Amino acid sequence: MQFPRPAAFRSKFQLVLSCKSRPSSSPTHLASVLQARLGQPRKMSTVSFRLSKSIESTSLPPIPQAYEWSEAYKATPGRPLLDMSQGVPGIPPPQSLLDALAAASSDPGSCGYVPNAGEPSLRDAVVQEMKVAYGPDTDVTRNDVSITAGCNLAFSAVAMTVAGRGDEVVLPVPWYFNHEMTLTMLGIKPVWLRTFPEDGFQPSVSECAKLITPATRAIVLVTPNNPTGAIYEPGLIHSFAALAYENKLPLIIDETYRDFIVGGPPHHLFSSGHVPQLPQSWNWRQTLIHLFSFSKSYCIPGHRLGLVVSSPSISPALNTALDNTQICAPRPAQRALAPLLPSLRPFVRGCALAVQARHILFKDSLPKRWHIGSQGAYYAFVRHPFKGLDASDVCKRLAQEIGVICLPAGFFGPRQGGKAEGEMGRWIRFSVANVDDEKVKKVCERLGECETAFGWELDE
Repeated sequence: MQFPRPAAFRSKFQLVLSCKSRPSSSPTHLASVLQARLGQPRKMSTVSFRLSKSIESTSLPPIPQAYEWSEAYKATPGRPLLDMSQGVPGIPPPQSLLDALAAASSDPGSCGYVPNAGEPSLRDAVVQEMKVAYGPDTDVTRNDVSITAGCNLAFSAVAMTVAGRGDEVVLPVPWYFNHEMTLTMLGIKPVWLRTFPEDGFQPSVSECAKLITPATRAIVLVTPNNPTGAIYEPGLIHSFAALAYENKLPLIIDETYRDFIVGGPPHHLFSSGHVPQLPQSWNWRQTLIHLFSFSKSYCIPGHRLGLVVSSPSISPALNTALDNTQICAPRPAQRALAPLLPSLRPFVRGCALAVQARHILFKDSLPKRWHIGSQGAYYAFVRHPFKGLDASDVCKRLAQEIGVICLPAGFFGPRQGGKAEGEMGRWIRFSVANVDDEKVKKVCERLGECETAFGWELDE
């Protein structure tokens, strides 16, 4: 299965850039946004009022910077711009889903509110899909499921539910930047659980235990991981669950890319039977909060649909957060998906297998000096070969001169002066999902070209 980008596709970040020629509706100009991401001070606002300190202290969306770099590239029909930056599906959803979305959107019944937790029919369908993903003994019911306007909002609502200003949440580094941004915006301190290339960017349970303090309110995992692509083995996830359980903390697992694991269940935490590495008293509802997105599996990121699976005992608090942020998730997509989820399983599986094959192609085609530290689901985390140079400098020239858009590790972790800290400055994220096989080959060819074209000193 190939993944050509639809000609009509324009990402939300491309839309941001297209607004540069229009008068800004924001108090700060886009240039100040880009300067802030580079570690430079923001320009003074021209309005007469002061902006929120929480927003001012929050990192700004990084992907527009990569697109800004690419504007300098002079694309030709024979040498187009190749985009491996954003984690976005490279194909549209099946026609059956497109038709159902159209029908649901034109149905007056879709125009009203639905309860905070979402359409009951979709919540029931989600339960059945989870039994396919995690096993038939999965102990999840409709009352455990809340539908949200995307997985980012799911994370925000959960963060607001379990933590407050001044509290701490353990977050693996490299991080998914929207998680760090959300916590900072809410006044919650992200505590860095560093991961390392020699460990395949797998987080350490023992190191996490050292970070827990009286101020800790949650532990967060993302698996398969964004940005590294690392897939955490069930045993590792179970060990983190045990740590959270022992410390009476919620374990928040973002499993947006769950369906791109092709080798078996991601874990067994939802099992009604005994779970290895956990006490006999284990019940997932005491500890686990699960997040999921419909965006990747079903290729509908623009319809903003995600979910939370958690104990009904926290539903009143969670619904308070949801009511104040979304009221309810978009209803047409919920009504369209509910009856179709079983019939879409072959499509989801086919996409996962195609992405897996593309990872193999990318690894086999990559120049020998470029080393993969981890890969899986949508992403490969790659070490560039240029001595003493931060990945932001490499990615900038790749976009401007070679016509390849990718993201430096500094976008996914602590930065000093616009650069990633230490060895992390050698790493780059490539998204293999939004390009087809031929483009993967062309990207790798251009990476080989830049070793000579840039004139920088190379690793041996």
